[in-house]
Amino acid sequence: MSSRRTFLRQLSTGGLLLGSGWLPMEALAAGAATSLTILHTNDMHSRIDPFPDDDQRYAGRGGMSARAAIIQQIRDSEQHVLLLDSGDIFQGTPYFNYYGGAPELELMSAMQYDAATMGNHDFDNGLDGFAAQLPKASFPFLVANYDFSDTVLHKKIQPYTTIKKGRLKIGVFGLGIELKGLVPDRLYGATGYNNPIVKAQETADILRYDEKCDLVICLSHLGYSYKDNKVSDEVLAASTSGIDLILGGHTHTFFDEPLSYKNSVGEAVLINQVGWGGVMLGRLNIIYDEVKRKNWRYTQPVIVTKKSRG
Repeated sequence: MSSRRTFLRQLSTGGLLLGSGWLPMEALAAGAATSLTILHTNDMHSRIDPFPDDDQRYAGRGGMSARAAIIQQIRDSEQHVLLLDSGDIFQGTPYFNYYGGAPELELMSAMQYDAATMGNHDFDNGLDGFAAQLPKASFPFLVANYDFSDTVLHKKIQPYTTIKKGRLKIGVFGLGIELKGLVPDRLYGATGYNNPIVKAQETADILRYDEKCDLVICLSHLGYSYKDNKVSDEVLAASTSGIDLILGGHTHTFFDEPLSYKNSVGEAVLINQVGWGGVMLGRLNIIYDEVKRKNWRYTQPVIVTKKSRG
């Protein structure tokens, strides 16, 4: 991973700006530029409360109340904010065992998430269990490569969505990991699994060329990287084009910074993931100039504690 820890100096439509680098703040203040802040989580696993103070790794970290406060601080200081999740919202604490996912979705709705994808553990109460909780989500769940046509989730899960933030149009789509062998058959039922590379390219083309999106984001629960030929975020990045950013999950990988890869046509695509349990909040910033050329500004993930500030 260390060999890829430096961003490319030039992305497909603009230069990359690191954490303390130059930002066209004068242009932004004058209204010639637009700022977008992307916040993201993955693999929360029903961690509504912080980790206990005696936890050996994450003592006092995480918790949805602390995360909500940090998100609000960022919203108060930034021009446009996008909040996304890459799956495995459910399973891991008694909250899920007792309430079946309701408080997780209600709290995410209160935090005004814009979209999420489904992880394998989001099937742990079966399709009926997920469908029962879905109305509590004020945001869409997106999966482009699962076919729910013959299930209770038919037309309730969409492949993608478009989101307007100021003058920007952002396309967001989701990809799910293969469920067979990972999730008991009875829990996902007649859910069909389609090749994520093929579906990703089809969806990216729709968002890029038909929807005319300024930014295309994939919410992936494929996993960051594997030693075998299993489809991962690394493989996805190298095998497709038109995706600007892959926000991953499943492998619980803590990134110090987003990683840059070359896509199938030699352009840069970024991958990021922020571990698990809600102990980190991912954050990236983009400045678009007056002709919508983008400049990335990397900001370190925010450690979620009661004392953290966005």
